[in-house]
Amino acid sequence: MARAQEKVVHQRLDFLHKPSTKYIRENQTVALENPNVSGMLKNRRLAKNISDAGWRMFKTLLEYKADRYGREIVVIGRWESTSQRCSSCRHLDGKKSLAIRRWTCSACGAEHDHDINAAKISSPWGTRRG
Repeated sequence: MARAQEKVVHQRLDFLHKPSTKYIRENQTVALENPNVSGMLKNRRLAKNISDAGWRMFKTLLEYKADRYGREIVVIGRWESTSQRCSSCRHLDGKKSLAIRRWTCSACGAEHDHDINAAKISSPWGTRRG
């Protein structure tokens, strides 16, 4: 039983090391969302999968590899409205469902992809408040 558990531990670490190394080598800055993991673990249907995902270990691996390669890790707060705010004019356009992948800002008319806009808002080089 111990050997089987050890094998699972090594497989999980291997699974986390490969993408963390890839992300750090290919990018100067990696932005991570700080999710409410303890709140998500209260969902009985998802708790086991969330626990098995190893999000904390993934963040730890990214942080030590970022230090090693001279990269930056940016942690975005869970309450930051990155998918609701226009990266062009900073207008808060309101809540959108995850099904809405593209949207147009009601203030400036800029068209945005949900994920790309969130990345621009999160980026240290993106449009920020001065």
